Amino acid sequence: MSKHLERDLEALEQNLLAQSSIVERMILRACQSITEQRTDLIPLLLQDEDTINRGEVLIEEECLKMLALHQPVAVDLRRVATVLKINGDLERIADLAVNLGERAQALVHFPRFRFPDHLEDMVEVATSMVRDSLDAFVRLDVELAHEVCLRDDQVDELNRQTIDDLQNLVVNNSAEIEPAWQYFSASRHVERIADHATNIAEDVIYLVDGEIARHRHEDLSFYRMG
Repeated sequence: MSKHLERDLEALEQNLLAQSSIVERMILRACQSITEQRTDLIPLLLQDEDTINRGEVLIEEECLKMLALHQPVAVDLRRVATVLKINGDLERIADLAVNLGERAQALVHFPRFRFPDHLEDMVEVATSMVRDSLDAFVRLDVELAHEVCLRDDQVDELNRQTIDDLQNLVVNNSAEIEPAWQYFSASRHVERIADHATNIAEDVIYLVDGEIARHRHEDLSFYRMG
């Protein structure tokens, strides 16, 4: 690998990590906006989304420029391809955080509604998945990437429990349908964030091992191989 390619790759990955820090902050702010009914945080989410969108375009342009200029092969080509994929997943996570903020804006009209206990647990796990998937990328840690993939099942189970709780609530009190629906949407957004974190972890596995790990959610033995 040439020194110029290595320098450009390192700069590219630093930009990606800056994106991930903003995205993680967005998830936490979005959850806070719901649980504490903090609509004042929504403008901050929108500002961060704009930063992420601009950063995504910049990183994609740099990846394409690098492919044309350096024509990387083997693991270097996988590094550029992985950055491209992770870049897209981070942008989608940012969009989902904004969607969570929109749910918070709707829920301020129902201040007495008791939000599901599992939602904060879901956010905590999903946020840790985003953080650890990027740590796995930085450290080229396949074992940690496998652990992130396994954690997705935990979020799925919490999502199911949240939906069950909301359904039971609506059955007993039809007046709660609107806020229950908003929380149902919020739960689905968090579940999708975890899915994108899993995508990032799978991309790390591809980067290190050259093994495409996507669509292997049913084969848990694959994720325990690390």
